[in-house]
Amino acid sequence: VCASLFVKSPIFLRCITVRQQHVGYDIAVVGGGIVGLATARELVLRHPNLTFIVLEKEKELALHQSGHNSGVIHSGIYYTPGSLKARLCVRGASLAYAYCDSRAIPYRRCGKLIVALDREEVPRLKALYERGQKNNVKQISLIDARSIREREPYCRGIMALDSPYTGIVDWRLVALSYGKDFQQAGGAIITGFEATHIAMAAESPAGSSEGLKYPVAVRSSTGEEVRCRFVLTCGGLYSDRLAEISGCRAEPRIIPFRGDYLVLKPEKSYLIRGNIYPVPDPRFPFLGVHFTPRMDGSVWLGPNAVLAFKREGYRICDFNSNDFVDALSFRHALTSGTLIHSVNMKEMHLKHFALSLCVFVCTFCRGLHRLVMKNVTYGLGEMYRGMFISAQVKILQKYIPELGHNDVVRGPSGVRAQALDADGNLVDDFAFDGGVDELGRRVLHVRNAPSPAATSSLAIAEMIADELEARFTL
Repeated sequence: VCASLFVKSPIFLRCITVRQQHVGYDIAVVGGGIVGLATARELVLRHPNLTFIVLEKEKELALHQSGHNSGVIHSGIYYTPGSLKARLCVRGASLAYAYCDSRAIPYRRCGKLIVALDREEVPRLKALYERGQKNNVKQISLIDARSIREREPYCRGIMALDSPYTGIVDWRLVALSYGKDFQQAGGAIITGFEATHIAMAAESPAGSSEGLKYPVAVRSSTGEEVRCRFVLTCGGLYSDRLAEISGCRAEPRIIPFRGDYLVLKPEKSYLIRGNIYPVPDPRFPFLGVHFTPRMDGSVWLGPNAVLAFKREGYRICDFNSNDFVDALSFRHALTSGTLIHSVNMKEMHLKHFALSLCVFVCTFCRGLHRLVMKNVTYGLGEMYRGMFISAQVKILQKYIPELGHNDVVRGPSGVRAQALDADGNLVDDFAFDGGVDELGRRVLHVRNAPSPAATSSLAIAEMIADELEARFTL
C-alpha cells in the first residue's frame, strides 16, 4: 500500500491509481524536494509520451531544505561572473516570478539592501556591485546613507547596494505546485518510499510479459520495488548516500550545517521593511546574519551556521551516530555501534562532550578537520552566538540600533547540505555522477545543487533535463 494514503492533499492521491496502472516507468526521480520536483516537471513536459515517477522518503513532499529556508528570491549578485551559479540564479529568479504569476502563488518583491557599516567594507561593496552588473542582475544601484534611511528608516550604514528585484515567497508552496503540475501532466508520486537499493534487475517483475524493458530496480527500506529504465536522484541531504548505494564514490561528502534563526516579536516588525544583508566577508564561507521578512508577516533574523550532528537535525540536541560519523570520519570505518544512535546533549557534560569531539575530529577527520582549521575563529563565534541570543543581537544591532535583546525570541532552524571534498574545500558548483558498468549508464546523480537552489530551481531543472537527455536515449 502506498504510504501516501495517509496524506490528505489531492496532490498525493492520484499516485496510487497511476502506480497500479504501470509495471514500470521510463524514469524514476528519487527525491521530492524542490529540485527533484522541478526537474520531474520539466521532464514530463518535454517528454509527454514517457512515464515518470517521483519517489520521496517522507510522507509529504518538500519537507526538508525546500521547507526550511529563508524564503528569499535571490537576484544573483554574489556569484562569480559567467559562472553556472550566476547564470542559473539570474534566469531562475525571472522564471520563478513568472511561474508564481501564472499559478497565483503569492510573493512580495520587497527588495534587499547589502549594507556597508564602515569605510573598510565599501571597496567590497563596490566590487559586489560590479559583479552584479556583470551578472546582468536587474535594477541594482549603490545608495548613500540618506537613501538607506529612506528605504529602511531604522537601518544604519554609510553605503548600500540596493536590489529592489529581490523578493520573498514560500518555497515549499512553490515546490508543491511543481508536484501538482507533474501529476497533472501524467506523472506519478509515491511518498513514504525511502530508496535504500539501486541495482540492475536479475529478472522481469512478476506478472510482466515485457521482459527486462525496465532493467533498473529501486527498492525501499520496507521492501517495495519500482522498476524503471533510468534513475535520476536529487537527494539533497542524502545525495552522497544515494550515489553510494548505486556503486558511486563516496565524495563529495555531504556535511550538514544547521542555521538557527531568531524571530522579531510582532510588535517590533515595523523595524524591518525588506531584506537587510551584511557585506560578505571573503575570509568566511557563509553570508552572515541578515534580516528577512516572511510571507506570513514575521521577520527572521539570522541564521548562524554550525555543524549539525544529524542530517535532519533541526534542534541543537538532535544527534544521529551515522550522520555524526559520516561528517567527521569520511573514510574511516567505524561501526554504527560505536556511538549511541540518539542522544540528548543536554544530559551530557558539555565540557566532556566538547573535548571528546575535538579529539575525534583531530583523530579521524580529513576533509572536515581541514575546513574547521581554516575557519576555527569563525566557527567558534557561530557556536557562541547560537547559544547566547545577546551575542547574536549585538551583531544585529550594528544595522538596527533600536533592536533590543527583549525584542526577539528563538525561531526555527534549517539544515543545509554542504558538499565537501577530502581536502576540506566547499564544493561550490554543481556536481553530477553516474558510476560505471551498465547501471552507471542508467543512473544520474545530482551530487550537489548549491544555494540558491530554490531561486534557481526552474533553471536548474532545464540544465538537469539537458544533462539527462545527453546521457540517456529517451
